[in-house]
Amino acid sequence: MRTETPVAVKLKDYTPYPFEITVVTLDFDLGAQKTVVKAALSITPRGQGAMRLDGEALHLNYVAVGLAGEPSKPVDPADFTVDARGLTLHAPPQQPFVLETEVEISPEANTALSGLYLSGGRLCTQCEAEGFRRITFYPDRPDVMSSFRVRMVGPKDEFPILLSNGTPGASGDLANGRHYAEWIDPHKKPAYLFALCAGDYDVLRDTFTTMSGKHVDLGIHVDKGDAPRAAWAMDALKRSMRWDEEAYGREYDLGVFNIVAVRDFNFGAMENKGLNIFNSAYVLADESTATDFDFEAIESIVAHEYFHNWTGNRITCRDWFQLCLKEGLTVFRDQNFSADMRSRPVQRIKDVIKLRARQFAEDAGPLAHAVRPDTYGAIDNLYTATVYEKGSELIGMLRRMIGNDKYREGMDLYFARHDGQAVTIEDYYACFEVVSGRDLSDFRRWYAQAGTPEVRVTEAWDPATGTLKVELSQSVKPTPGQPVKHPLPIPLLCALLDGKGGHTAEPFLHVLEKSNETLELKVPPGSPRPSLSVGRDFSAPIRIDRNLTREDRLALVKAETDPFNKWDGLQTLIKDEIIALSDGSQTNPDHELVAAIASAVRGAKDDPAYAALLTRLPEVGELFLDRQPADPVALAAAQKKLKTALYHQLANEVSETLKAAPPAPYHPGAEQASIRAMRTAFIGLLSASDSRDAAPALYGLYERAPNMTERLSTLRALMFTKGGAKSEAISHFEALWKNNPLVMDKWFSVQASTGTAEDVKRLIAHPAFDLKNPNRVRSVIGAFAMQNLAAFHAPDGSGYRAVEATILAADKVNPALGARLITAFEQWRLLEPKARAEAEACLKRLVEAGLSENAMDIAGRALAGGA
Repeated sequence: MRTETPVAVKLKDYTPYPFEITVVTLDFDLGAQKTVVKAALSITPRGQGAMRLDGEALHLNYVAVGLAGEPSKPVDPADFTVDARGLTLHAPPQQPFVLETEVEISPEANTALSGLYLSGGRLCTQCEAEGFRRITFYPDRPDVMSSFRVRMVGPKDEFPILLSNGTPGASGDLANGRHYAEWIDPHKKPAYLFALCAGDYDVLRDTFTTMSGKHVDLGIHVDKGDAPRAAWAMDALKRSMRWDEEAYGREYDLGVFNIVAVRDFNFGAMENKGLNIFNSAYVLADESTATDFDFEAIESIVAHEYFHNWTGNRITCRDWFQLCLKEGLTVFRDQNFSADMRSRPVQRIKDVIKLRARQFAEDAGPLAHAVRPDTYGAIDNLYTATVYEKGSELIGMLRRMIGNDKYREGMDLYFARHDGQAVTIEDYYACFEVVSGRDLSDFRRWYAQAGTPEVRVTEAWDPATGTLKVELSQSVKPTPGQPVKHPLPIPLLCALLDGKGGHTAEPFLHVLEKSNETLELKVPPGSPRPSLSVGRDFSAPIRIDRNLTREDRLALVKAETDPFNKWDGLQTLIKDEIIALSDGSQTNPDHELVAAIASAVRGAKDDPAYAALLTRLPEVGELFLDRQPADPVALAAAQKKLKTALYHQLANEVSETLKAAPPAPYHPGAEQASIRAMRTAFIGLLSASDSRDAAPALYGLYERAPNMTERLSTLRALMFTKGGAKSEAISHFEALWKNNPLVMDKWFSVQASTGTAEDVKRLIAHPAFDLKNPNRVRSVIGAFAMQNLAAFHAPDGSGYRAVEATILAADKVNPALGARLITAFEQWRLLEPKARAEAEACLKRLVEAGLSENAMDIAGRALAGGA
C-alpha cells in the first residue's frame, strides 16, 4: 500500500500526447481468476521521443512492434521498461506502426473495482477516470481518442452474454464449451469510455424509434429474476431519448443501447458509449422494494448517463481539468429533464438543497477548489459537488444571461463544431460568444475561482420620490491557495412586490459585475414601499445577506410570488431560529414563525410536494456555515424542539392526512409521488411530537404500509421514539428483506443515520456488513458520518472511533471508497473546540496508520486547511 502524497498534476503542464492511436484492437480470453488481454494499437507518431503507456497491476507476457504492412517482431527487453505505473518504449518507430502487447489480469482479485473486475460472478469494467490502465498498457488520458474493435472469448456456461461498446459483429460457438463475440464502435472515444460486461443476465428488452425514423434496440441486463424491476429504468431511458431530441435536437447514433446493472460499483453509473454500467441501486425498483426517492434517482441518473452520449462521449474533455465541461453540463441537462418530468419549482428547490448541503460545505472547508482547478492530486477526488452541482449552476447562469434561444443556438454550434473532439471550457464558451456577440471572458472567472460569493443587499426607501435605493456588494472568503478574490458577474433575478401577492413591475435580471453597485428602483409617487425579491429561482450559486428584521422577513415571505424565494425565505428564518435555540439566546420556538410555516404549508395544499418542502427544517450540516464554532449536538436538539412545535401547529393536518389511504394503485410518477411526499413529511413531524401515542400510531402505519416509501419513512420515524415498537419494526424489516441486498442497504442506513456510535459498531459487526461492497459500506459509514452529524461529531470522539478502523480497512480494499469516506471530515475546523480536537486527532491517526494515495490526498488537504 502506497502512503505517499500523490504528485500534483497541473493544468499549465498540459501537452498533447505525441502519438495518434487510430485503431485499438482488443482480444480478451475471459476468466474470473485470469483474463488474458491482447492489444494491437495502430499508431502514428507526431514527434520524436519515447512512448509512455500507462499500466497498473498487469502481468506482461510480451511486447511486439510491426511497421505498417509488415509482421510484428518482439521488442528487445533493452528497448522498453516496465514499472509499477506503466511501460516505456524507448525508441519507437518514426513512421506508422502497430504495437502489440499481451497481459494477464485477475478480475477476481480486483477489489478496487477499477478496470476489469468480478461482481456477482459476472465480469464488468469501470474505466473512468483511470481504470483502463488496469486492463492493458495504454495512454490512459481523455484526449487520446481511437476506434475500438473488441473480441471476447470465454466459457459459454459462465459468460453466456458478451457485451462491449458500439455495434455487435460476428459471434458463435467454439470448441470446449466456449464462444466468442465481436463488437465494433464506429465512434472514436477515449479509453475511459471503454466497457465490457460478461455473464448470465436476465434482460428487459424494448425498442425506440428516433426522430429520423431509425430503429434502436434497447436492453437492460440485470440479475436473474429482476427484469420486471427494470421497467421504470427502461421507461426513463425512452423518455430521456425523446427529451434530448426535443430539447437539444440530439438523436441517438447507434442501433443498440445497453445498460448493465452491477451490485459492486464505486459510483452511481457510467456513461460508456452504447453500454452504460449502473449501480444496481439505480436500475432496480418496484413499489415493494423502492421508495419514491429511488424512483426519482433512477429517472435522473438514467437520463444523466444517456445525455452523456453527446455531452461527454461524442464531445469529451481534453484533460481531466475540463471534467466540469461534461459533468456540470450534463447535470444541468438532467436537472431540466427532471423538472419537465415533475414539478419545476420543486425540482429547483431539491437541486439547491443538494448544492448547499454538499457544495457550499466543500467551498467553506479545506477541500475547496475551483470548478476547473489549476491542480489536483488524485483524479478520483475531483468528482465533487463543485464540479457537478456548481458546474451545473454555471451553465444555468449562462443560459439566464444570454436567453433560452441563444443558449440553444450556442449548443447547436458546439455540437456541430466539436463533434468527435476532446475540448476545453474555452472551446465551449467560444460558441456562445459567437451566437450572442458577447465577451464571456469575465464570466469564465467562475471556473477559476473557488469559494461561494456572498452578496450583501441593503435598502433605503424614499417615499417622496417612490425610490427604493438598493446597495449591492459582493465578496468571497479566501480558500486554500486563493487568498485574493476578484469580483464575478452574478446574475440576480429580481422583482418588486406590492405585498398583495403581485408585482409592481415585471421581474428583471441585474448582473452584478463590480464589488459594489447601486440600483434605484422607482414606483409611482405615493405608492407604499414595495418589497424587494432578489435571487429569484436561485439565479446564482451565492449566499445573500440582507439587512432585514424578522418582521421584514416574515412580511417578505407572505408577499413573495417566487416559489423558491418563498421557501428560501422561510428556511432563512428557520435557520436563525434553530441557531438562537441552540446557543441559548432563545428558550422556546417563536410562535409567530411556527404559525407562518404552518400557514404556508396549508396554503400550498394544491401542490403537496411543495408543501412537504415547506415543512423541511435545515439539516445540521447546513447550519455549520451560519453558526461557528458549530455544535452539532446543540443544533440537533434545537432542530428537534422546533420540529415538535411545528407538529403541534399542524397536528390536525397531520392526523387527517395520515388517516387517509395512500394513493392506489401505486405509480411512481409525479402526481402520486407528490401526495406521498406530504405523507412522508407529516410522518416525520409525528415522530417529533413527544406524544406517548406517536410510537403506536407510527407502528400501525408501518404495518399497514402498502409500499416501500411509507414503510421506510415510518421505520425511520420510529427510530426517534422510545419503547419496543422501534426494535420490533427493525427486527420485522430485517426478517422480511434479509435476502434483498438493496433493501437491506436501507435497513442499515436508517439505523446508522439516526443511531449512536454503539449502534454503528453493532452494524459493522453484523454478518451482512460487507467491506468489499461500496453500497453496504456507504449505507453504514457514509450514512453515519454524513447524515448523523450530532453522533459522528460527538465531543468525546466516540463517533470518530466507531468508524476509523472501518475507514482504514475500506481504504485498503478500495482506495476510491476510502477517500470518499474521509471527505466526511471536510468541515472539522468549523466545530466547537472539543469535537474539533477529536476530529483532528482522528485524521492524524488515519494518516499515521497508512492511507492510499487517494485517501492521503483528502486527509492531507483536510489537515493542512487554511487559505
